[in-house]
Amino acid sequence: MAKTHAIRFHQFGGPEVLRWEEVETGSPGPGQVLVRHTAVGLNYVDTYQRTGLYPVELPFVPGSEGVGVVEDVGPGVMHLRVGDRVGYPNANGWGYAERRLIEADRLVILPKEIDDRTAAAALLKGCTVYSLLHLVYPVGRDTTLLIHAAAGGIGLIFCQWARHLGATVIGTVGSDEKAQLARANGCDHTINYRTEDFVARVKEITGGKGCDVVYDSVGKDTFPGSLDCIRTRGMWVSFGQSSGKVPPFDVGLLMQKGSLFMTRMSLRHYAATRPELEGATGALFDVLAKGIVKIGPRQEFPLSKAADAHRALEARATAGATVLMP
Repeated sequence: MAKTHAIRFHQFGGPEVLRWEEVETGSPGPGQVLVRHTAVGLNYVDTYQRTGLYPVELPFVPGSEGVGVVEDVGPGVMHLRVGDRVGYPNANGWGYAERRLIEADRLVILPKEIDDRTAAAALLKGCTVYSLLHLVYPVGRDTTLLIHAAAGGIGLIFCQWARHLGATVIGTVGSDEKAQLARANGCDHTINYRTEDFVARVKEITGGKGCDVVYDSVGKDTFPGSLDCIRTRGMWVSFGQSSGKVPPFDVGLLMQKGSLFMTRMSLRHYAATRPELEGATGALFDVLAKGIVKIGPRQEFPLSKAADAHRALEARATAGATVLMP
């Protein structure tokens, strides 16, 4: 049985539960390939799994996105060969490993002009942004929107792409430095939530009308304020909970705030089929190749030091994307 090293946890808890261990990978079965990782993306969902907020079976190897090279191919795999550079945006674990088995139909071949670090920084986040802007709520020139955590890994991609679509982009950030970074990446108006009332500022910016749509990956700390930023019959898109879960609420609140629409989005439901996966990654590779969206990891950690990366992420000490290097 082939062996490799991976970050694994045997109990839920803080970053200290992450262990660098020798694990078995096995050989690829029908429809599978063995991938040697060259770069792995860090995402908030990894911390949700580690803490038990998203329950997983223990022991568990976290990591939802990664890129690497195909080292072995199982029976029935026709579109991939040994040596292909590949990536995936939405696997359920096993990203934090030097090598892994994965279903071949969840992999896409990387364009030669996109390097491994950029791909690892962009795949899950970029496919999520594509879904948010094109599928969850189609954004265009007449759209005024609010994005929380505008200087985060998803936020910086989001601001650039939304600006390209012609939207008016309002973003919340946690510092003046992050405000400057968000503006440099397409955010028209920034709000430092540590020093400003973001609801009042949104009302001021929009002349009292509110936004067409609010994209919220923060959760508890921005609820119910996010609802007060939305125009009548606008939409609240929840797609994360970095500050904790949104508390239970009476659905009548959506009526009271203006007959609002609400959705809780997950990429796994927007890139579930092969055509959906190819559509999302194809659109992402296109905006990267054209320079519409520029991305590079702003932080880098050894994969074996993933606990340090989790600490930095949860302390909001990062900006943009972070990658883990095997």
